[in-house]
Amino acid sequence: MKALEAIPTIVLILVWTYTGLDKLIRWDETWNAFHNQTFPPNLAEILSYAVPGVELLIALLLLFSATRWSGFLSSILLLTIFNTYVGLIWVGAFPRIPCGCAGLIDDMGWSAHFWLNCFLILIGITGLLAGSKKTESKDSVLVC
Repeated sequence: MKALEAIPTIVLILVWTYTGLDKLIRWDETWNAFHNQTFPPNLAEILSYAVPGVELLIALLLLFSATRWSGFLSSILLLTIFNTYVGLIWVGAFPRIPCGCAGLIDDMGWSAHFWLNCFLILIGITGLLAGSKKTESKDSVLVC
């Protein structure tokens, strides 16, 4: 694995592992945070379990070369969903501001959180493209 793929892989594994484990370690706070959101209680219940699980699953996908492309794609998708929600909060689209995210990210303002997510999306895209180029070069060797 080359640096252009290794660095995004490591960064995103650390981010997803940290946020997923933090939500599980601080379960009561996580559950309360999801139930303080602006969506229906049934959805909050599902998401309070699903989000940490999906974050840890994405970290696992990124660990293995056979699933890394899916890990990058999943990272980009989940970060885009999170960022859309953060952006809506930041511009005041909801009647109240729900509480936060994970650990250190809790201490960030909504604008900083938005830009951090944008940066992580770019990291995911970089990793995805670096992995795709590697796959393309392997395919072209096989064809020749």
